[in-house]
Amino acid sequence: MANPFALTTPQIPTPATPVMPTISSTASPAAIARKAQDFEAMTIAQFLQPMFDTVKTSDGLFGGGAGEEAWKPMMIQEMAKGIASRGGFGLAKSIGEAMERAQQGPQHQVRPPAAQIVSGIKRK
Repeated sequence: MANPFALTTPQIPTPATPVMPTISSTASPAAIARKAQDFEAMTIAQFLQPMFDTVKTSDGLFGGGAGEEAWKPMMIQEMAKGIASRGGFGLAKSIGEAMERAQQGPQHQVRPPAAQIVSGIKRK
């Protein structure tokens, strides 16, 4: 019989590996555009985060604190979504076009010009 008073090491749950959003091979152009805009919003949020890390909020009207720290990432994400929905950096268009080419198959893939230049260089 097992000792009910024996100490055991608690099992700490490991964070789940983030899963990148996928798109089906039959996705509509609207779904592709939405995913591309979501990706651009995520990229913009990564640019905004350091800006908000440098702002001293403890002297402000709300005084900072744990609540503000908990809500700040959500505020940044929503700001990024707003920026992306108004054109953002222009990434969504090129990302959407690349997703459409990927959906069509390998015969529609385009090599980027830099790869063509590098592949044409002869090595000694």
